[in-house]
Amino acid sequence: MTVVLGLDGVGVYYHRRNSLWNREKQWVLRDVSFEVNNGETLGVVGNNGAGKSTLLRVLAGLLDPDEGSIRREIRTASLLTISLGFLPELSGRDNAILSGMLMGLSRRQSLEKLDRMIEFSELGDSIDDPFRTYSAGMKARLSFGVALTTDPDVILVDELLGVGDQRFREKSTRVMKEKINSDKTVVLVSHSQETIRELCDRLIWIDRGRVAATGMVDEVLGRYNTAFIEQQA
Repeated sequence: MTVVLGLDGVGVYYHRRNSLWNREKQWVLRDVSFEVNNGETLGVVGNNGAGKSTLLRVLAGLLDPDEGSIRREIRTASLLTISLGFLPELSGRDNAILSGMLMGLSRRQSLEKLDRMIEFSELGDSIDDPFRTYSAGMKARLSFGVALTTDPDVILVDELLGVGDQRFREKSTRVMKEKINSDKTVVLVSHSQETIRELCDRLIWIDRGRVAATGMVDEVLGRYNTAFIEQQA
C-alpha cells in the first residue's frame, strides 16, 4: 500500500513553569512513529490527555514537532474538530469561505462550493451569525459542511461524530462511511469503541504521549481495555 503520512520519532512538548524562575519540558508526544496508508481508516484511542488531539494537529500540519520528522505525500488534509481554525467574530459564511481557501481552494472555488457547505451544515439563516454565538453542535455542523464538501486528501476527525443531535450524527456518520467506502484516507479519534470497530481498518493506542500498541482493531482494543481494567483495580 502507498504511504501518505509517516511519523518517525515525533515529539511535541511545552514548557511548564515550576516557579518564577524555573521551567521544565512537558512532553505531550514522545517518540511517536507510524504510517498512514492511502485509502485506509486508522483509528486512534487513548485516555483523556494522552496526546490524541495534539497528534491530529501534527498530522494536519498545524503543529510542527519539536523532534522527529514527518513525511507527507498529500496536498490537503482537513481536521474536523470543534472551532479549530474558525474566527469567532466572523460569520459562519465567511468562516466557511476562508476555511475552504485554507484547504487549498481558490476564493472562486470556495464560493462555488459555499451553497453545498451551507446545505450540508443545515444552519439556515444562522450561517450569517457570528461564529462565537454557535453552540457545539452548530460548530460541528459547519466543520463537517466545509470538510466533506471541499474533499481533502485526508480527513482527520477528532470526536466530532459524537457531536450534535441524533439525526445529524447519523447523517455525518453515513457520509463518513461513504467517504471510507470510496477509499478516502481517514484518521479517526474516538472514545466510541462501537464506532472504531465499525469504521476502522487499523488502530493505534496512545498512552501518555507514546504509542502503546498498533495493529488490528480487536487486538489493540483488547489490550487497551485490559489496561483500563487493571488501572481501576
